[in-house]
Parts: sequence; C-alpha cells; structure tokens
Amino acid sequence: MAYDEQLASRIRGLLQRKRGVTEKRMFGGLAFLLHGNMLVGVSRNLLIARIGPDAYEEALEEENVREFDFTGRPMRGWVVIDEPGLVHFAAVKDWTDRAFEFVKTLPKK
Repeated sequence: MAYDEQLASRIRGLLQRKRGVTEKRMFGGLAFLLHGNMLVGVSRNLLIARIGPDAYEEALEEENVREFDFTGRPMRGWVVIDEPGLVHFAAVKDWTDRAFEFVKTLPKK
C-alpha cells in the first residue's frame, strides 16, 4: 500500500462538498487539488499540507509537524504531519482546513 486508504478517505469526506477539488495519484501517493493547485496529499501514513509561507514557521513548532523535503530542499509553505498527529479526526480536519484557506487564495491553473 503506497498510501493510507483510511486517511485518504477521511480527507475525501472533508473535501467532497467543496467545489473545484480533484484527486490525483502522484509520487506513489494521493494528492487532493483545488483548481489544479495541490492542497493536501497522503504518502504512506503521512499528511502533506500546503499551508503557505506565512503560516509555515509557526506550524513547524507544533508537535508531529516537520518540513516537507521531497527533493532534498525543504519546501517553504509545505509541512508533513506524522501519523501520531493524525489520530484524531479534528486534527485531520484542522490541517485540511488550513491548507484549503491558503490554496483558495492562489490563481487557478
């Protein structure tokens, strides 16, 4: 299993009524996009969230949160939330909401 189906299902449920959201398999995981911009992703049992550069530093201070470093260089504005930080539905909802609030400000692709 390349990504946690249960985590993907929880995110899908949170985003299903939002307009412009699509799913796409990417990099061995599953990405959720808003108008073509990546919003959140699931890779193994991790959540990747695009929260924007303004919220980035503060988010890194939270427990179970780290830099998203897919290419060998951390991507400012993106964070990874480790599995212990995703146990509660409210935490998944919070990260998904944060990502949605940022990504909705981006131009459509």
